[in-house]
Amino acid sequence: MLGGFLALVCAATFAFNNASIRRGVLSGSVSQAMAITVPIGVPIFLVAALVLGSLGMVTRFSSTSLLCLSLAGVMHFVWGRYCNYRATKAMGAILVAPVQQASMILTLVLAIWILGETLTPLRLFGIVLVILGPSISLPGAKEKSAKATDRTGRTVDGRAATAPAMPPFKPRYLEGYAYALLSSTGYGLSPILVRLGLEHSGIPASAAGGLVSYGAATAVFAVILLWPGQWRHVRLVKPEAAKWFTVSGVFVCLSQMFRYMALAVAPVSVVTPIQRLSILFRIYFARMLNPDHEVFGGKILLGTIVSLLGTLALSVSTDTLLALVPLPEFIVTVARWQWP
Repeated sequence: MLGGFLALVCAATFAFNNASIRRGVLSGSVSQAMAITVPIGVPIFLVAALVLGSLGMVTRFSSTSLLCLSLAGVMHFVWGRYCNYRATKAMGAILVAPVQQASMILTLVLAIWILGETLTPLRLFGIVLVILGPSISLPGAKEKSAKATDRTGRTVDGRAATAPAMPPFKPRYLEGYAYALLSSTGYGLSPILVRLGLEHSGIPASAAGGLVSYGAATAVFAVILLWPGQWRHVRLVKPEAAKWFTVSGVFVCLSQMFRYMALAVAPVSVVTPIQRLSILFRIYFARMLNPDHEVFGGKILLGTIVSLLGTLALSVSTDTLLALVPLPEFIVTVARWQWP
């Protein structure tokens, strides 16, 4: 239950990070976003490690654990995040989300193959619901924001707009889908690497593990900034964009902290599907922060209920369910099935 709860909080904070980064890239670039959101994780995880008393564990990680945690940081915080930001800038945070579902499939396959985890009927049922819920909630690609304004400064329904007129948001689908798929490779592989690096280490070690990952990602991105013109471009970030990039950086660090904690105490096949609930939280936060720069649709309530039922199915063990609910013997036999 603890791992499921931590994964759920991770999903909510990650969704707010997505809405914040979408707001920031309206006036800033992806490189400027990376320059703020990646390094900010080092001091935040350093403080967390000090509070949890686990800073010394950084030197006690095995070489294999350090390698796995470092690779996880580079794959997730540099590769995956860059591609995610590019996709979000191209077509908005909401349209990016369903494409990134591919990362969950990759993660679950690797968890079974590399980590030796198993699937049960209850987990399969939960995975289906978690995937189905966001699919129900997602808008059609051609649906416009409920508050979109046209070039005359009037709302879609004809009423006078209170804000200055702005061009309607037009997603760049080819670029957005391409980078969303690329980001799913980094996001799909990193949970396996984190789990390998933190195996049986407990929650305190997760802060030390996150510090290693963010440190490696920051070092790699620092090298990227040596490319001619990059550092000068980053320094020209506008104050408005810098504000939202900083907000995003803080929330994504909190999200990753909860993610590392969840992966330290729960299987990848449980944590990863629950994190997919961020796709629902994105819709709420996007409507709050970016009503004119996203594509919205209905059926959100139904999708939320379906996904939360899936979360519950993933969080409760089969033995706990069977102890609480009397079921016929043949159903008990099926429920105890495991694969592989």
